Amino acid sequence: MWLLLGIAGTAQALEECQLNVSEAQVDFGLMNRLAQHDGAPERLLGERRLSVNINCPQAEDLSLFYRALAATPQRLQFTEHGSYAIEVGNAVLDGRAVELGLLTAAGQPPVMSATVLEWRPGHGIAPIEQGAVLMGNTLSLQLTLRAWAGVAAIQARDATTWEVSGMLYGASHGRYRELTLRAHFAPVACLPTLSDHGVVDYGTLYAKDLSATNETPLPTRTLRLNVSCDAPIRFGLRMKDNRDGSATGGTDETAYGLDLDASRNKIGRFYLTIDPGEFSADSFPTLYRTDSTSNGVAWSSSTARQIPMAANSLLGFTDKTGVTTGPVSMQTLTGTMRIKTYLAPMQSLDLRDVVRINGSGTLEIVYL
Repeated sequence: MWLLLGIAGTAQALEECQLNVSEAQVDFGLMNRLAQHDGAPERLLGERRLSVNINCPQAEDLSLFYRALAATPQRLQFTEHGSYAIEVGNAVLDGRAVELGLLTAAGQPPVMSATVLEWRPGHGIAPIEQGAVLMGNTLSLQLTLRAWAGVAAIQARDATTWEVSGMLYGASHGRYRELTLRAHFAPVACLPTLSDHGVVDYGTLYAKDLSATNETPLPTRTLRLNVSCDAPIRFGLRMKDNRDGSATGGTDETAYGLDLDASRNKIGRFYLTIDPGEFSADSFPTLYRTDSTSNGVAWSSSTARQIPMAANSLLGFTDKTGVTTGPVSMQTLTGTMRIKTYLAPMQSLDLRDVVRINGSGTLEIVYL
């Protein structure tokens, strides 16, 4: 009895329609957020082709529908930041090429017909002839999926993966298959480099050549800064004092410490001055600096002034003077930074051992 029931169950399964999709997971790959220069509001992420096959033991209505969230009357939603569209073509019914019709609902006549159709949200696709939906045993289709991302998504600064799902189903035979669409976004990356590996070396200085009672200013040194990005992006520069609390001269966010001597006396301080007139970026004829003490929420009026960088501020560049809109997008930035160093009076230091000037700062790129 149990054996007979098993055979009956298998025979029933073989009598059902089969709906197959060549790829259930459609991956548009990794997108580096490279900029578009044509001003278009969105970027094509690519296209993928799938084949769909329906096989039924008896001739029946092979209309297919696709259920997913609509973005527009023509496109489907690819998260809230993008969209995708499905094109259907190469329809073959029972071994012969046929046209396709666009249906508003199962059992309804087609509202549009062609050999290649855009599969509109909320509509179905069916093989047709002279405006009537055809019955059949087998139907094969080719789907072309195209996806787009909006500009805001392309410029986002974090690594992101998009994933949405939709369902192919037959209203007559009830078979269905789920499709999953994915796209991965890598953030725009900027690489900063400094000349001389970022090291300012004053060599060996002798206490007898330095002031015992007053600060000693050392010669101004320069470093070349170059920032190279994968694509134009808005960013700011922030300086972190790696010897925080060791700068002489009282409270001053623009002063960076030179570390402490063996008796924990402050050795001195240095300043890092940026002159926008000594910087260039992309094809901008002139640059102006703009600063933010609110981590990029608000920006100072842009100016050509050369002032030292402050530890708790962001410094950016724009191509217009007197604006408070913050930095402009740029792909390359090159310029000269000036380092001015002051040593504490020698009488305030422990000179029984070698005193090492050991200032250190980290220049950070902050994506906006």
